[in-house]
Amino acid sequence: MSYILRKGEKKDAQAILDLIIELAVFEKLPNEVELTVDDIIHDGFSSNPKFKTFVAEESNGTIIGMALFYERYSTWKGKIIHLEDLMVTQSKRGIGAGKALYTSVLKHAYDTNCKRVAWDVLDWNKNAINFYESTGAKVLEDWRVVHMDEQNLKNFIEK
Repeated sequence: MSYILRKGEKKDAQAILDLIIELAVFEKLPNEVELTVDDIIHDGFSSNPKFKTFVAEESNGTIIGMALFYERYSTWKGKIIHLEDLMVTQSKRGIGAGKALYTSVLKHAYDTNCKRVAWDVLDWNKNAINFYESTGAKVLEDWRVVHMDEQNLKNFIEK
């Protein structure tokens, strides 16, 4: 293995942001990322972090992948985890880092007695869907993701 897995640290904030931006480009939404390095430091590495990360790091210190996740609460199940993003930089795909990061999140969920891990996948990302299904995950075809963006939230509240 040419990388190690570890918990993300404050010093990884720029690399995490770079991977988030690369993922946005891959998902054909390159202009959607509004976060800054300072946001990542504050939201992920303060005394009350809003998310956790695992990173895949090469021996030279380069971060080649990350998994970003946070706890949620299901009124049906209890404590669950939402896997927000799982990303390996394009030039390092196929070496097992993505599966290792995915496994780290699932093991963390198992070790902390979470009842479920949930995440979204784009319907055109057949490689990801096939991978997730091969691990026993179920892609729920009959549920729809609902978003209220910042502008529509403002419009609704200020009516």
